[in-house]
Amino acid sequence: MSVTDRPAGTVAQPQAHPQPTQVPGLTLVPYGQGRIRGLDADGLGAHGLAMDRLVALGLPVVPGLTVPAGSAQTLGEPGTARAAVELVEQLSGRRVGDAARPLLLRLSASAPGEVAGLPPDLACLGATPGNAGDLCAVIGRAEGLYEAWAATVRMIAEYALDIPAAVLDDALLDAPEPRDRVEALLSLVARHAERPFPDDPAEQLALAARAVLARWDSPRARRSRRAQKLPADLGIALHVQALRIGPSDRSGYGTAVSRHPETGRFAAEGLFFRGVRRSAPPPHTGEPLKKLTAGTTLLEHSLLTLERHLHAPVSVDFEVRDGEISLLAASVQSRPPLRASVCLAADLARDGALEKEDAVRRISPAQVQELLHPQLKLTGDEDLLVRGLPASPGAATGVVALSSERALELAAEGTRAVLVMHETSPADVPGMLAATAVLTGSGGIASHAAVVARGAGTPAVCGAEGLRVDRTAGTVRIGDRLLREGDPVSLDGRTGAVYAGTLSVSVAGPPPELSTLLEWADDVRRLGVRVNADTAAEVNTAVALGAEGVGLCRTEHQFLGERLPLIRSVILAADPEARDEALLALEHAQHEDFKALLAAVGDRPVTVRLLDAPLHEFLPAPGEAEAAGDTAAEQRAASLREANPMLGLRGVRLALLHERLYPAQAEALFSAWADVAATGVRPQLEVMIPLVSMPEELEAAAAFVRDAAATVAARTGIEVPYRLGTMIETPRAALMAAELAEHAEFFSFGTNDLTQLTYGFSRDDVERQVLASYQERGFLTASPFARLDPHGVGALIALAVERARRVRPDIKLGVCGEHGGDPESIAFCDDLGLDYVSCSAHRVPVARMAAAHSVLRGRGSERNRTAT
Repeated sequence: MSVTDRPAGTVAQPQAHPQPTQVPGLTLVPYGQGRIRGLDADGLGAHGLAMDRLVALGLPVVPGLTVPAGSAQTLGEPGTARAAVELVEQLSGRRVGDAARPLLLRLSASAPGEVAGLPPDLACLGATPGNAGDLCAVIGRAEGLYEAWAATVRMIAEYALDIPAAVLDDALLDAPEPRDRVEALLSLVARHAERPFPDDPAEQLALAARAVLARWDSPRARRSRRAQKLPADLGIALHVQALRIGPSDRSGYGTAVSRHPETGRFAAEGLFFRGVRRSAPPPHTGEPLKKLTAGTTLLEHSLLTLERHLHAPVSVDFEVRDGEISLLAASVQSRPPLRASVCLAADLARDGALEKEDAVRRISPAQVQELLHPQLKLTGDEDLLVRGLPASPGAATGVVALSSERALELAAEGTRAVLVMHETSPADVPGMLAATAVLTGSGGIASHAAVVARGAGTPAVCGAEGLRVDRTAGTVRIGDRLLREGDPVSLDGRTGAVYAGTLSVSVAGPPPELSTLLEWADDVRRLGVRVNADTAAEVNTAVALGAEGVGLCRTEHQFLGERLPLIRSVILAADPEARDEALLALEHAQHEDFKALLAAVGDRPVTVRLLDAPLHEFLPAPGEAEAAGDTAAEQRAASLREANPMLGLRGVRLALLHERLYPAQAEALFSAWADVAATGVRPQLEVMIPLVSMPEELEAAAAFVRDAAATVAARTGIEVPYRLGTMIETPRAALMAAELAEHAEFFSFGTNDLTQLTYGFSRDDVERQVLASYQERGFLTASPFARLDPHGVGALIALAVERARRVRPDIKLGVCGEHGGDPESIAFCDDLGLDYVSCSAHRVPVARMAAAHSVLRGRGSERNRTAT
């Protein structure tokens, strides 16, 4: 950032500090002297404290003073008001009524903290019918002066002179112009008050103080404080500022923030208005800061100084008079753009104003996720169709496609499509990958649609209640709404909201500074972060996002879409000869897939899980084989269908019934490793056996893998180095961890299935039907499929870790369920001392930050214990 300390042009110097003026019962405190006199926010108010800070930092401020909260009433007394006017004149080097260098006053109020309903500022104190012409001549325009003057007289008349609001409103009905309003109000005061509106600036200030305090004490203001849970008698400090008048071509006011709203980079951004400051400038009258006659160098210096002091993006109000820039107020931005916070954290650490660990601590994992995915730009006028489960983050728009085939057709035409189905299957994957988003009526955040969408980085909403798809009619009904194929919809996978029509979508693209913060997070974290990836393309994406290897390659996902017939032929083979032929084709296809995957992995670790999918995902739909003319295959498929496929013939069970299945996969894997190793790349291979519940199952499957390794070694002369392990995804496997560790060199906890089997919840049904109700009742704080249950599932994991390490102290332990991308679940895994977590590619940066935050939380807790 190119900001220097040497301002260009004329600069207002920080004000001097004359001795506080003593008046009966009150000290008038010039800006910059409050803390010296032992006053804090309770006395100075938030504004007075902020101005003290600006003066202490050596920044130029508008001359002014504070009347502390406990003494604010005395400003309504003539003697105190006159002393205040004289002190501001002394501070500013100008006098009220001086035609050559005119000065007016502004009165404002502030509470100790942020409060809604503070009285408005009263400006142009000191203006009179006699000097208004001279003031307008100096400014060069009259509108701003008369508008602010009219607002001030109006409030004084109502709250200090007790003229009813209705009377004031009636008087202004025939006065559309600001000058006319001032004349009407002054005339009304002369008729209704004890005497005309005063010309003396001290008397005007005293009336203004009484008006501000009366408004603050009004029944409406007290109700507002009660609504904010604030004391009804909360005091306010009063602030008297110099309002220096100058030519409009060289004078005005504005607001600037320290960060560009889009890029987050340091820059003075804002608008400048010419003339006398008013609370609501006319629309479209602001000018860019680059048109400031004094330049932006001093503003940039002030903003940079404040950022370094407050460690936050900041906003300043400023005025320019005769080319001199002075600050009117400064504060931390209440809702800075996320990119601004990220860039500032990195800037502060690089400049030494913040430790790198503190910079990492400032950006939450949730904010990382927000930066990585596009978001809908909501206005509040959207037409919400349905709210389902947030299955895969991001936002997208497109036309409704009711089949995978239609999604592919639309994508080929260059049309963005949202795939809408009751549920998805492996055959739908090509359409899911072609679609911009996926919407299903069934399933949860661990369903097929959710897992595939997260892996591809595609926004998805699952379990949308009331969604009914009629492909024959080409319609989808959502509650009482009917959409047709081709109608536009918009979807937010972070919130689960689906809207009718095409909404604006913000483009995802984190600033480069996020990569810097994530690199610093990598230096902090202990847990490794891997990716669940099944293809070379997914691995490349994940590595670019910081993945340190592959924690789960689901080999069954390599048979999705057009590859589905390969595994289907193995399962439905009519005889051993047909099965061997099908296995040979499968082995050849997997060999090529594995070569590409391993080459992308490089020398990193890669855990390859042998086939594990419910059988129904591979079988043809009822009637499909018969329609294709294969009645025998139809009959065999019917005989294999199960009442509960998630607990049926899958994982190691399928391999033990089809004994050539795992050897074929393992031979393809080891041969691919040998081919890749010949190029100089040596992935750290880990072969994983899924859905094991008994040590005997693992021992038998391990024998298949060892025999495959021996076969490849005999054929190629290469002994492939690998580890053999198992997935812990059944409660019995967790309980039998000690016995399984005798055969396994690593465990990977498959928390999706482990959660399903521990609770007895169907992950495809229960989220929509049960979990939402349980969360409403307070039974659950979050879906156990989204956030790891520490008491049940977590207890099983902890037990398995303890028992496995007792048998094999060096056993490698990780998590490969989608909990591996959830920050709270990651903290639990870190506390257990696991070696790594693995998640979908687009959650890898989130996991990196979450793992660092887990360590930093531990350090913070340790510091607190040490301190006590």
